[in-house]
Amino acid sequence: MKKIGVLTSGGDAQGMNAAVRSVVRNALNQGIETYAIYEGYQGMVDGGQRIRAIGWNDVGGILQLGGTIIGSARCQRFRERSGRLQAAYNLVQHSIEGLVIIGGDGSLTGAHILQKEWSSLLQELVEQGQITAETAVRFATLAIVGLVGSIDNDMYGTDMTIGADTALHRIVDAIDAITSTAASHQRSFVVEVMGRRCGYLALMSALATGADWVLIPESPPNLDNWEDKMCEVLRKGREVGRRDSIVVVAEGAQDRHGQPITSEYVKQVLETRLGEDTRITVLGHVQRGGAPSAFDRNLSTLLGDDAVNAIQTVEAREEPLVIGIQGNRITRSPLSYCLEKTWGVATAIKERDYEQAMSLRGNSFSETFRIVRTLVRALPHNVLPGQRRLRIAVMHAGGPAPGMNTAVRAAVRLGVDKGHIMMGVYNGFRGLIDGDIHELNWMSVAGFTSRGGAELGTNRTVPEGRDWYAIARNLEEQQIEGILIIGGWAGYESALEIHRQRAIFPAFDIPIVCLPATINNNLPATELSVGADTALNNIAQAVDKIKQSAVASRRTFVVEVMGRYCGYLALMSAMATGAERVYIHEEGVTLKDLVDDVQDLITGFSAGKRLGLIIRNESANEVYNTGFMKSLFEEEGHDLFDVRQAILGHMQQGGDPSPFDRILATRMASRCIRFLEEQIGQPDMMSACIGQLGGEIKFTELQDIPRMMDQQHNRPRQQWWMNLRAIARVLAQPAPREQQDTA
Repeated sequence: MKKIGVLTSGGDAQGMNAAVRSVVRNALNQGIETYAIYEGYQGMVDGGQRIRAIGWNDVGGILQLGGTIIGSARCQRFRERSGRLQAAYNLVQHSIEGLVIIGGDGSLTGAHILQKEWSSLLQELVEQGQITAETAVRFATLAIVGLVGSIDNDMYGTDMTIGADTALHRIVDAIDAITSTAASHQRSFVVEVMGRRCGYLALMSALATGADWVLIPESPPNLDNWEDKMCEVLRKGREVGRRDSIVVVAEGAQDRHGQPITSEYVKQVLETRLGEDTRITVLGHVQRGGAPSAFDRNLSTLLGDDAVNAIQTVEAREEPLVIGIQGNRITRSPLSYCLEKTWGVATAIKERDYEQAMSLRGNSFSETFRIVRTLVRALPHNVLPGQRRLRIAVMHAGGPAPGMNTAVRAAVRLGVDKGHIMMGVYNGFRGLIDGDIHELNWMSVAGFTSRGGAELGTNRTVPEGRDWYAIARNLEEQQIEGILIIGGWAGYESALEIHRQRAIFPAFDIPIVCLPATINNNLPATELSVGADTALNNIAQAVDKIKQSAVASRRTFVVEVMGRYCGYLALMSAMATGAERVYIHEEGVTLKDLVDDVQDLITGFSAGKRLGLIIRNESANEVYNTGFMKSLFEEEGHDLFDVRQAILGHMQQGGDPSPFDRILATRMASRCIRFLEEQIGQPDMMSACIGQLGGEIKFTELQDIPRMMDQQHNRPRQQWWMNLRAIARVLAQPAPREQQDTA
């Protein structure tokens, strides 16, 4: 394949620019000439200057921009065959053999129709004398690959669509802000969010913000008098001390009879039945706008890379492919199958088959809905006579990570709702040694969802010597039957030692489950840890500001990020910010590397470059530290550019957890409570670590963890994200010489 086109279509979504950048640079790197089709299908129909070559440097500096620099439009003409005929002619005139289309289900439906009609369109062009028969043979097939760009996350074939994570950020930030003012005045707020006929944004934002009620189209309220039930829950919440009520309404929400439930109607219900001062906030297009999150930047980058590979396959010529992500794995699916499943949800909702609608949304959607139904309760279910009641300890260990509090809240409330006695261990393993253990109830964890830090306290203490005797005594005194440890490397090491000493201390013969929470993302048996996403966003936001400063002054920045001996934060933040060089401990740093990088900077700035950005993992090299690199580059740069260093430090650990971390923490905590319920009392009790692996949340037995650990460097032996190193390297390299000449 020699020439491809790329377009964005339908509603804009944050991350589209990152996807365009990735497609263009990966295609050019493989020798494929790339054309941007401006204004989506409208540009394809109009032709002319709306279809033109796009170069390496043309997509520089767009990674962090919202919207789409090549434009998007709704095109009525493309819906008609005559419009598609003109589009086909324009593509052939530019010798375009394949299309990468970034848009929602409507845009991809248009792509599906275009490919189905392609042969007949070319035949018609031959009959009209617009192209020759030889040309029709040369362009007999059109390869099409689709990337789902939609904040709604309503397309089958991918766990996440481009823009959905950023939209969640906008919603969660808004609800967090609304909650504070609502609590000040003891008000109720009704927040309407986008999503068309998909409740993803509403459901996930309700989970991530600790909202008090949520209405989604896939599962309307069960009762005809659902208003009474909602008001009862909100009234009880006020009685137990809640100062605000937040109701999240999806724009497509409806009742069991298919009648719309509007935010205005919910407001009237609350004011009439509760006598509450109620306000409505319709978030609208603010959900679409602004810079994409770190997740969306990296998702778009990875999807764009695979799109270029996929478009060169025979499969893409026979059937349009959808490039998606399952867990952390890039996947390819036939577009027709994805559209069929996507339309199936809308059909099920229209036919009021809500069980089918929930089923088609997937297991994680249904699981999240069940969790939310419990968490929105004002109070837990009453304990029934004879109900099994377990005593479960919850604690932190290791450094603080955003999302730790979210996990505690979910574990405590889900445990208490099942009648269990949840014991909070304060100050990590130091508190377990000192006996600083207290019962937590439903309201003990109120407000924890959005709060950064670790309210129970945490540290990196790993018990030793007589500490084990003190821990055993305290576990016996408190009659602890199971432990949930939320934390990092120190927590895992301590849990392993407790497991090993069961024969010495009978009190240790209880199930333990470790929930990974560390910004370093350096734990075995999981691909993602709670807190890492928040840290990445903190880094991306800081570097965005640094880049603006650097461009104004012809400056290079050396930015140091955390991670200890794990380069996850460094590599992923480099990819999310467009850094041209990243140093990580896994690869090491040599003097030759530094010499080569100095020369690249000199060459670039001599040719008009205005910005240099280098990301360095804090432990990349003991000798060639951040200060050394800054001094070296500045000395060799002379008057061509100056150099500054930025050590981001503990700001990476701070702040409120991101929506991703809140959702991950809640889902993992729910699974951990179920795990402990299953294991406590079993003759062969198992201890384990929970983790996200291949798109699923799984448990790995604690005894299998040591073989996965690189004890010397406190990181896993196998790190999945190192497979992304080649992609990051391609995108960060200077423009090839032929591109520099034409830029």
